[in-house]
Amino acid sequence: MDADGARAGRVLRETFDQLYDGGRTGRYGWDQLFKTEKTHFGTLVEINLQREFEFADGAKLDYCIAGYEVDAKYSQTMWAWMLPPEAVGELCLVVTASDERSMFSLGVVRAAREYLNLGANRDAKKTLAPPGRDAVVWLHRNSVLPPNVLLRLPPADVGAIFAQRSGQQKVNELFRRAVGQRVSRAAVETVAQQRDPMKRVRGNGGARQHLAPEGLAIFGGDYRWQRQTADQLGLPIPAEGEFVSAYLAPTGPSHPGPSAEIAGQHWRVSTPAEAAPLPPALYGGSWSLARRSSER
Repeated sequence: MDADGARAGRVLRETFDQLYDGGRTGRYGWDQLFKTEKTHFGTLVEINLQREFEFADGAKLDYCIAGYEVDAKYSQTMWAWMLPPEAVGELCLVVTASDERSMFSLGVVRAAREYLNLGANRDAKKTLAPPGRDAVVWLHRNSVLPPNVLLRLPPADVGAIFAQRSGQQKVNELFRRAVGQRVSRAAVETVAQQRDPMKRVRGNGGARQHLAPEGLAIFGGDYRWQRQTADQLGLPIPAEGEFVSAYLAPTGPSHPGPSAEIAGQHWRVSTPAEAAPLPPALYGGSWSLARRSSER
């Protein structure tokens, strides 16, 4: 089941990142891709959706779902799906996504002849006519695509990140510039462009330790207690493989706003000017090894 679209959104997020291949290319946006790569995106979406949802192969179309032949079609532009002759009269899974707007839509429509435009391209593929557009049953309409933080940041901030000399300095700057935003593993890989990019985030010599004197903490989604702490502080909750950074300052248990107790001290989100150096419990080693095995 995927009632909230989280699984489909994750597949599309991973497909964008797979095509960008940021860890090797430094790319993070659709406009940075070659035309041939953009054409290949639909094939990757088809493959990755099948892997995630374990659809069986179809006899003549892409999938067989609950005994029905289904053709998968992706278009970067809404309503621009090109439906082949073999799909006429059959069910089609239509998908579109915008990485810049962090949104996607996924629906099902039967490609009945009366739903198709009369014109066709040289491969005899047709698009949906207005009646066909009205017939789409949306499983997810304008749903949330996990964000691409490098597209959400102002261009000046992205430029400042990539202007740093080393991979470690770039990762440090990423977390300074993306405070309060979900930062994916792919974004870290794209910025670092080094082997073992996650090492650049860790507490033992990575961004967590480097930024602690500035009062900047990094919460990761791979551990439950870090997700819970981010939630208590009123921050976006990082998913698995994601991070959220925030400047912190000490506070008391009666603080009226969001706060969290860490290593016997209450902390709140602050501005860089108010932030206080963080204790080792907030960055040392693998972050409180005693919790590591029980709260993953």
